[in-house]
Amino acid sequence: MLSFKGSKKVLMMKKVFLTFLFSGAMVLATNNVLAHPVHSPPKNAVPMQLNQVPGYYRVMLGDFEVTALYDGAASLNSKLFSNYSKLSKEELDSLIEYSHSPKTQIGGVDTAIIAFLVNTGDHLILIDAGKGAVEDEIFVDKKGLLLTSLEAAGYKAEQIDIILPTHMHADHFSGVTVNGKKVFPNATIYLSNQEKAFWLDTPDEKIPANAKPFVNWAREAAAPYLTSGQIKYYNSGDEVIAGVKSIPLHGHTLGHNGFEFHSKGQEMLVWGDLMHNHAIQMTHPEVAVDFDADPIAARKSRLNTLPNLAKRGVLIAGAHLPFPGLGHLRAEKNGGYRWIPVEYTLIRR
Repeated sequence: MLSFKGSKKVLMMKKVFLTFLFSGAMVLATNNVLAHPVHSPPKNAVPMQLNQVPGYYRVMLGDFEVTALYDGAASLNSKLFSNYSKLSKEELDSLIEYSHSPKTQIGGVDTAIIAFLVNTGDHLILIDAGKGAVEDEIFVDKKGLLLTSLEAAGYKAEQIDIILPTHMHADHFSGVTVNGKKVFPNATIYLSNQEKAFWLDTPDEKIPANAKPFVNWAREAAAPYLTSGQIKYYNSGDEVIAGVKSIPLHGHTLGHNGFEFHSKGQEMLVWGDLMHNHAIQMTHPEVAVDFDADPIAARKSRLNTLPNLAKRGVLIAGAHLPFPGLGHLRAEKNGGYRWIPVEYTLIRR
């Protein structure tokens, strides 16, 4: 038998063979790891914090403090606008998509419901009161969040002494009561005579069938305040209280009003439901919505009001604009408008 011990040639062959064997083993091991990856459990799993901060935001209007209060959301879709538009449903949808509007779980546009609180130094005025406990498929939240937002903003319901509903639809008025009791025990509610005539005075037999649930909600909300004499009336266009003028914006309801506030040369219009979807109606203000009692009058109110607001640079507070619903308008060359929301700032005085 021949012995190759010490042969340089044999040693070299052994080295090559062992290198090849080791390389193959590494490839097999790597493939096995890739096919069956091993994940180490996280040492400190951190749960997500899915709650938003309470929904309020405030700005100053001269000497007046203005606070936007989030009450929740409604789910609106393009079908609600298609009956009163020359645009196709596809064109309406494209406007919504272009604005990256947030969607609800049922596929509509997540549309804010916002009330506004104005502290004048003499009065604490609530414009609109949210939906309260009224439930309907259009509402995203089971209960309105107004009181939560109000308390987070540093105020209590009993401190409010004046309530100015822009109109008596549930998402603006039903929040004044809960279970038949007053939510704002020290407040006087001011309603336009035009709203009163339909919502409170129309005989039951003359109320259209499709309007009866809404009328019932309005009457239930008003009842305890009527009993205690805490509702007063005015005509659209009147100065409701010193320094606060009602602005007729009829059409959405027959007595729908905005409210104009002035302080130290600054001006704000709380416009209620003059607009329901900024993506559609800023670009095409001629488009009305199914909720309008008189779509032609609602369109006229919008087309007559927007140019003046843009020209004068008035601060706008809109109930269904993206929260906080505060900002300005800029007229565009195509006949539409650009919404310029307020920017977050601290109040430094």
